[in-house]
Amino acid sequence: MHVVLDATAMVAAGRGNLLASRLIHRAHAEQGWYLHAPACALVEADRERPGTAEHLAALPAVTVLDLDLAAALAVASDSTWAQAHVRHAAAPTPERPDGAFVATADPLRWKGEPVRILELGP
Repeated sequence: MHVVLDATAMVAAGRGNLLASRLIHRAHAEQGWYLHAPACALVEADRERPGTAEHLAALPAVTVLDLDLAAALAVASDSTWAQAHVRHAAAPTPERPDGAFVATADPLRWKGEPVRILELGP
């Protein structure tokens, strides 16, 4: 199971959200669970809650996704870098034909977007 954290999920994790904590624990303790943190979403989360980026980047279960060329092109065509980078990271790939889930504390942010949501609640 591949899960991409959006900025709201990252902030929720930093504030001790139970479901976010369970995701992090699962990715650390169970095979087949992967958590991804797009760099642009890390920046947005850190602006809202300073220290969030360093905290998440230090967790061994979280893979920070760089802004590579394909991601940069996706981000360039959108109005919000963080959301565009998350959407790009969750898109289907040859390795993940079904794509990844997007973990979020604000599911309305993703309304109408072509992503599968994993709601973390308030």
